[in-house]
Amino acid sequence: MADARIFQVRKSAMQAGRAKAGRWVLQMASSAARSSDPLMGWTSVDDMSGQIRMHFDTRAHAVAFAKREGLTFTVETERERSRLVKSYSENFATDRKQPWTH
Repeated sequence: MADARIFQVRKSAMQAGRAKAGRWVLQMASSAARSSDPLMGWTSVDDMSGQIRMHFDTRAHAVAFAKREGLTFTVETERERSRLVKSYSENFATDRKQPWTH
């Protein structure tokens, strides 16, 4: 049995929009320990299953695939985004909580 993690992709810091951010990913967990090469210092692992990432359109498709293949998995739910909506005119409000810095 292989362990898998199912999560929803977040947008990266270099991404302005959220075009591919809603997709779900099934990522296999590597069970082998990492070792370091004594000459170069590179990190390597003998188990290549940690490099497997499969993309799905919905969470249900990812869970169905994991159940069909007999994988043990955990589903990570994404926290809801919170936006602080302010208008530009609030910068000049008379009841500001913080004083002007200039």
